[in-house]
Amino acid sequence: MRNIITIILSAFCVVFLSSCAEKKAEKEAVAKPPNIIFIMSDDHTTQGLGVYGSRLASLNPTPNLDQLANEGMLFENCFVNNSICVPSRAAIITGQRAQRNGVIDLEGFLAPEQQYLPIEMKKLGYQTAIVGKWHLQKEPAAFDYYKVLPVQGKYFNPEFRVQGEKAWPSNVVETEGHSTDVITDIALDWLENKRKADQPFFLMHHFKAPHDDFENAPRYDDYLADVFIPEPESMYNNQNNGSEATRGLNDSLTRIIGSSVSRRNLIRNQAMNIYSDSSNIYKQYRNAADILPEEYVTWEYNDEERKIASQVYQDYLKRYLRCVKGVDDNIKRIVDYLKENDLFDNTIIVYTGDQGFMLGEHDYIDKRWMYDESMRMPFFVRYPEKIKEGSRTDAIINNTDFAPTLIEMAGGSTPDYMQGKSFKTILETGVEPENWPKSTYYRYWMHLAHRHGNPAHFGIRTKTHKLIFYYGRYWVDTDDPNATYNKESWGNDFTRKTPVAWEFYDLTKDPKELNNAYGNPAYKEIIADLKQELKQLREDLDETDKNFPHIQKVIDTYWDAP
Repeated sequence: MRNIITIILSAFCVVFLSSCAEKKAEKEAVAKPPNIIFIMSDDHTTQGLGVYGSRLASLNPTPNLDQLANEGMLFENCFVNNSICVPSRAAIITGQRAQRNGVIDLEGFLAPEQQYLPIEMKKLGYQTAIVGKWHLQKEPAAFDYYKVLPVQGKYFNPEFRVQGEKAWPSNVVETEGHSTDVITDIALDWLENKRKADQPFFLMHHFKAPHDDFENAPRYDDYLADVFIPEPESMYNNQNNGSEATRGLNDSLTRIIGSSVSRRNLIRNQAMNIYSDSSNIYKQYRNAADILPEEYVTWEYNDEERKIASQVYQDYLKRYLRCVKGVDDNIKRIVDYLKENDLFDNTIIVYTGDQGFMLGEHDYIDKRWMYDESMRMPFFVRYPEKIKEGSRTDAIINNTDFAPTLIEMAGGSTPDYMQGKSFKTILETGVEPENWPKSTYYRYWMHLAHRHGNPAHFGIRTKTHKLIFYYGRYWVDTDDPNATYNKESWGNDFTRKTPVAWEFYDLTKDPKELNNAYGNPAYKEIIADLKQELKQLREDLDETDKNFPHIQKVIDTYWDAP
């Protein structure tokens, strides 16, 4: 009998202790917050990712990124608020729109006290770091650690400003290698040697690539060398895309508006970016003031120009995709490290670009436009603990939503001063809440800047429609003789007032935005509703032009234009 009792008691103790151990393990698991790595590549557009199924998907340029995306949730409708580097990065760090955070163009900056995302993450017990591209001018002092490129930085043997003994901006160190590799080296070194193992970490890992001028690491020189890169039809035939605002009256401005793949744009085209002076199709950048009246002729393709444009496009895309390949390979290095150190499944991995990028669509290069290729951001999140593998959503999000979401996934609450909304619920359930925004607001401020020649504009994008208003004025009133602004910056043509016009696209019938249907009476009611919604969005987001009366005058004059 005594033996039986002993056995029973022993069994009970085993079960009890086992249960206690399990509960303790569960408690520790619950209590252990996830690490977060936020990876962003400069100008990496959805067309350059296989997982988005673009015309380039068959080239398989991003197998490692595609794998991450397929193991988490991919967003099909993630949009930037202003498709240019500095304002986008400011929106991500602050969770605020341009007029709230003060960063409306490339000359904007964020002081340490405005670097809200790392500030909030540190409140939650996270060790914070940023490596790679920063581009917000002021020292990223709100982070526990930083090693960042000065401004754009160089592709080869890049310099970095690093937290250390010397004060910003004199704290420069030199490195050897290609920036994509070096930035990953720095991140892995921080993970291995500089972070505190007893703290969760928040790491912002920002690649320079694939920003122009698309200088890939030499090991990729032969990548895609003998491959024909699929070309967008709209590069040769733009149909009814655009308006008088983007073409000028009777196409009078086609030679200076919108930097091009072809030789259409006389000021800046892609041949000027990627070829040396020895090329027979290369010319130096020009200023709008230097274009002669007789050069303002309607652009038309002929056989010779089509052949040249195709050659430029092929070289352009191969350089771009070689840089993308370098990013993708370095993603594998990060993933391998996390796996080898038992960090992979407890680390939220976010991947995005700082905006989209035009890869020849509509004969455009660069970004800035409100067209989808420029406005849409790649965005996906992997975290198997909370996010279902292989999930996708068409919920509309924008880059002001990133900070609130990361803060809430780290266990915090969205601060009242942030304008973005957390989409944590969408990530965890796959369901779009009933009250979730059905549209997003966009604004490009840098009228005719940097020889790219994009007119200033704003607009609204829903899942099914897009409405754009081109007001064609710089944000400084250049008619005011006392106005001060950087008049010599990058060949800016600020004083030129371009035509005012509306564009409207039915994205269900016209996803490639080849037919501006603003004048179609069938859409009269839809356009009226969108205008009302756009007006309300501007007021709700503090994005009106009450501080820019010269722009408000244009809006008042042309708002009801037929």
